[in-house]
Parts: sequence; structure tokens; C-alpha cells
Amino acid sequence: MVGIPAISHVLPSLEVIRELVARGHRVTYANDPAVADLVEKSGAELVPLTSGLPVADNDWPSDTIAAIELFLDDAIRTLPQLRAAYDADPADLYLYDIGAYAARALAESQGRPVVQLSPTFVAWEGYEEEVAAAVWQLPGADAYREKYARWLAGSGATTTDIDVFQGRPERALALITRALQPNADRVDTDAVTFVGPCFDTRADMDGWSRPAGAEKVLLVSLGSADTRHPEFYRQCVAAFGGLPGWHVVLQIGKYTDPQELGDVPSNVEVHPWVPQRAILEHADAFVTHAGMGGCGEGLLAGVPMIAVPRNSEQGMNADQLVALGVARRVDPEAATAEALRTALEELIADGEVAGRSARARAAARAEGGTPRAADLIEDVLG
Repeated sequence: MVGIPAISHVLPSLEVIRELVARGHRVTYANDPAVADLVEKSGAELVPLTSGLPVADNDWPSDTIAAIELFLDDAIRTLPQLRAAYDADPADLYLYDIGAYAARALAESQGRPVVQLSPTFVAWEGYEEEVAAAVWQLPGADAYREKYARWLAGSGATTTDIDVFQGRPERALALITRALQPNADRVDTDAVTFVGPCFDTRADMDGWSRPAGAEKVLLVSLGSADTRHPEFYRQCVAAFGGLPGWHVVLQIGKYTDPQELGDVPSNVEVHPWVPQRAILEHADAFVTHAGMGGCGEGLLAGVPMIAVPRNSEQGMNADQLVALGVARRVDPEAATAEALRTALEELIADGEVAGRSARARAAARAEGGTPRAADLIEDVLG
């Protein structure tokens, strides 16, 4: 497995790695030592790579081309490191995260099979015209593509078309439920299989218990990366603090000081990090930034959601949840205490939401998750 050190890209496939190790496979995981603890707990052997991605401080450029160029620079940086680790001991199969595409170049240069593990939605028929074309019109795009083409030509890869190399893997496992995939009917299912979120569902109940007397539980979480939003948390405290019958779990991340929230009512518990899946097994509602991981966890638990998206992918996820009938969308600039409280009241009052959430939960679990992903990987191994 070859990955990048962003937690939101490591966690989705970690149980698949653990399952492969449990089945007796020798698994190495090439990634930055920053995630060594997570990798080693899966049973895989860490192959250290030096990544230059700004995941430690979440200092990503706002410019789209500059942001994607960071991944290209990381591929240029890590490919020689991968060669040093694997040329003398090639893998029988390479798995790779979407952000670690140097692994595809390595696998193709060695003539080895390669499978992408995608923690987010995949390209569909027409994606290049409907989405990517607008990106390639941005300032700096031509220089970026020229730089990419030069690297790809010297990488040893046999796939030399940038768009195919980057966005059209020969074989991919989408670690999301098909319900979150835009234009799912136009995805090439000969190349892509939706296996659903690959979590350790046996551990979902561990780590948190519903407090005595809590009639309903609400979880508020903006995920693991973009969490420095104290004003949003203050609005949540104002919206849900003291709400009769509700116990609120508020995750604020490591960058927000709890003192910034002001007076916090007794029905609200505040933490920098929480066992999200464990809480969702008890939750009656979930306020989420609509990241792919959070959406998948919410659907897998069958919990109605309030989506507060902060970037384009999260906006698409939020719209998918709304289309499924399991969520309300509140954009960040409109996320006042009144708007958030109204969204929760409407969500709970809608008698059909619970049924739709339960059906979405059943559909997500039926996709097979971790065992199916491991089976499909073993099929590629032959």
C-alpha cells in the first residue's frame, strides 16, 4: 500500500490493510512516518517516505492549481524513494491512495498489477468535460500540465495520458457507498467497484456510552482537518445548549481553545477529538462538514444529518445526502444558531427521515465493506 499522511486518506483503507494482514499476506505500507502509529497498528510494515504535503498544519493554498501541484511535487519527491524500497523487492500487487499516484508509475514500470483505493467519489463518463475542463482553464493550468507530462514521460509508467493516468485507474475500489457517488449510473463498473465504507463495525460500540437521562444525542464534528472554526462552534452551543432532552457531543479539533466557546451549558460536552463511530451508534442526529468519511460513517450508522459543507467536494456530498432524503444542508455563512436549531427540529419532525436513513444504512452495509474489498484484492492477486 502506498499512501499520503492525511488522516482522512489513511483511515478509510486501514481496515482493509488489517484484514489482508489477518489473512496471512505480507503487507508493507509506504507513507510518511507521521502516520507510523496508525500503519503499525494495522499489522503492516511501514516503509518510510518523506512527504512534503502540508498535512501537519493543514496549510493548503487556496489556489486550486497550486493545491494540486503539491501532489505532483510529492509524486516527484516520492517516486525515487519508492524505487529504492521496491525495485529490489517488488510487490506482487500495489495498492495506492488517489493522492499517492507515484505508485501507479512504479507498478507499471515493474509490470505489476495495481489497484487504486479511492476514499472519495470517482470519475464518471463525461467527468472530464463537466468538471475537469473548468480546472484546466484556470491560471497556471498549462504550466502544471506541462510539468506533469514531463514527469510522467520519465517515470517509467506505460500510461502516458495525464487524464487517464490521474483519473482513470485500470482497477479501483471505491471505499464509499454508491449512494454518495455523483452520476453513479455513468461510472465504469468494469473498472470501479463500490464496496462501501470499510470500518471495523465490531468496534463501533466501544469508547462511548450514552449518558443517563439523555433522551436524544447530537454529535457535532467537522472531521479531522479543517477544524479551526470557533464561531461555528459558538453558534452550535447557542443552538443546542440547553435544548430540552438533548445531549450534545461537540468535537472542536486541536486548534480551537475551549475557552473561545464562552459559557457551555451542562448538556454539551466538548472535546478536541472523539470516537466518532462509537458515538454515531448512539446518536439521533449528526452535524457534519460533509466530508466523505463523515458522510459514510453517518450513513453506515443510519443517523439523520445536518450538512455544513466548506469546499466543493463537501458541497457535492451534502447535495447527495439531501437527495437521499436523510439530511438538511446549511451553508457555513448561513449557519446561525437559529438556522442550525431549525434544521434539527425539521429533521427530527420529518417522520420519513428515519425510515430513509435506515434504508440507506442497510444499503451501505450490503455493499460488503472490508471483507468484500479484501476478497476483490485477493482476486487480483490470483
